[in-house]
Amino acid sequence: MPKISDIQETPNPNAVKFILREPVTAGVARQFGSNDQAQSDELARSLFDVGSVASVFYMDNMITVEKENAADWDELLPILAVPIRAAQSVAAASSNGDTSAVGGAIAAVTSDDPRLLRINEILDEKVRPYLMGDGGYLEILDLTDHTLKIRYQGACGTCPSSLTGTLMAIESMLKEQIDPELEVIAV
Repeated sequence: MPKISDIQETPNPNAVKFILREPVTAGVARQFGSNDQAQSDELARSLFDVGSVASVFYMDNMITVEKENAADWDELLPILAVPIRAAQSVAAASSNGDTSAVGGAIAAVTSDDPRLLRINEILDEKVRPYLMGDGGYLEILDLTDHTLKIRYQGACGTCPSSLTGTLMAIESMLKEQIDPELEVIAV
């Protein structure tokens, strides 16, 4: 059972990031935008069951919970801590033969386009660590011709700055280093 090491605010006022002492996945990002989507995932389902939860994102030793606008963090945080503390860590899940916490809900884009490998390297080095620091992540959905489709996850999914300033900075960096005609679209 993971212990909560810290609870941090994010740039998105409706999202907080729980830092855990033990990871709940092994390098795999999981994103759930509704209770219906979370039904097959015990941790996400238990967080939605608390009520007033708009989305759940977790990866490694981080869980980001986005609340509904009307909810109050002072009331919600202590209730959210209960299912988080009850969740299985990766080590416990592996020793019990349960690999659901280790497997992946988000598939990587497969392509023989060499630009995709370089784009992922740049994002891993210069973008994703900062997004994770704010309780979010970025997934590549598709690269076709000169168009890169991405999806923000966690706190970044509904944060206004990710859809404006951050997106423009990512596009500018990738245009400079990969393809001057590249257009980055957040979906």
